[in-house]
Amino acid sequence: MIYTVQTKQDIATIKDELASKAKEVGFGVLNTYAFKKILADKNFPIEKDITVYELCNPPGAQDALSHLAEISVYLPCRLSLYEENGKTTLATIGFEDMLNAVEMDNTFKAHMSIIFENLKHLMHSWDD
Repeated sequence: MIYTVQTKQDIATIKDELASKAKEVGFGVLNTYAFKKILADKNFPIEKDITVYELCNPPGAQDALSHLAEISVYLPCRLSLYEENGKTTLATIGFEDMLNAVEMDNTFKAHMSIIFENLKHLMHSWDD
């Protein structure tokens, strides 16, 4: 499942504000991938301005990796940003799918769910 949020806010504003709003909920931006530019530079142009942000919540990552090394395939959290049909979309992998893909106790699952709630809060920062 992909968790998506759409807003009428323009993509440039979200790009400008994303790092500071992410910090407010405990995430930092590790890296960005501007796929339109990356693919154009490789002679495979695309029309859409799609940027993927790698986000990290250090205490959450430490806890997750200490409990369950295989969860590392899902880290860092990725947030995709693109425009479609006159709206800006923010998308990420649904944490429920990730948490259900591995064996873990309910206490740890609840803790990881709180981190996802913070990520969802970030995604809703530009609600109309």
